[in-house]
Amino acid sequence: MTSHGNSDTFSLGSRQVKRLGYGAMQLAGPGVFGPPKDRHVALTVLREAIALGVNHIDTSDFYGPHVTNQIIREALHPYPDDLVIVTKIGARRGEDASWLPAFSPTELRQAVHDNLRNLGLEALDVVNFRVMIGDGHGTQEGPIEESFSVLAKMQQEGLIKHLGLSNVTAKQVAQARDIAEIVCVQNEYNIANRQDDALIDALAAERIAFVPFFPLGGFTPLQSSTLSEVAMSLNVTPMQVALAWLLHRSPNILLIPGTSSVAHLHENMAAGKLHLSDDVLATLDGISLKGQTNG
Repeated sequence: MTSHGNSDTFSLGSRQVKRLGYGAMQLAGPGVFGPPKDRHVALTVLREAIALGVNHIDTSDFYGPHVTNQIIREALHPYPDDLVIVTKIGARRGEDASWLPAFSPTELRQAVHDNLRNLGLEALDVVNFRVMIGDGHGTQEGPIEESFSVLAKMQQEGLIKHLGLSNVTAKQVAQARDIAEIVCVQNEYNIANRQDDALIDALAAERIAFVPFFPLGGFTPLQSSTLSEVAMSLNVTPMQVALAWLLHRSPNILLIPGTSSVAHLHENMAAGKLHLSDDVLATLDGISLKGQTNG
């Protein structure tokens, strides 16, 4: 079921943010490791995002590591009053660019302090706990209370304003909410990958934001003839349609498409103005069903 989420803002904790934000992941080098090819371009993209009205930036100190946060600080500090910077912790990078879990109390505290220092902040607006159980890809059941309690304590200490979760199951959301209020959930979700439909609707009823990562399919971009045909009929790109579909899907969905190019940033932002008719939405909803029947 697709519902029409037409408002262009939604609450993220105590703040209202525009539903089309910006994800900073691609500002680091290849494989989200090391510095960008062109630091000046990275700074320009961030400043242009703010100029276009973006007031929600998603980042992490393990992008780079440290690279994206330092670029955000250089580009935008002192930050606009309405800007909400969301970061995530719970992982670290190996020397070989691998992604490793880092959710011991010491590692979580260290990560919060690294984010504060690299972003130049005294308190973090929102911190998502990124759950890595098993191989770290996809969600997997398992207890998260011990780690999440560490973040709840840092929130009480005033280092974190709001808490969220990333890469979690509905059960883990419930575990965390028994400990502290959460303001957002960040999971993989897109037009062809809709296993979180029920979770999105449950969170919407509670006024909790859902932030899809890989809204365009991630490392294996969405390939769909239906998507391409709809895009052609509207004279826009398939990716713009995929983003617009997410905005129509539910009013609590906040988007954080990332890019390291100004032209691509403008293209992503234009998706926020794209209206999809009921007929088009019904056609697009069929993409997911097709994917499920074919395997």
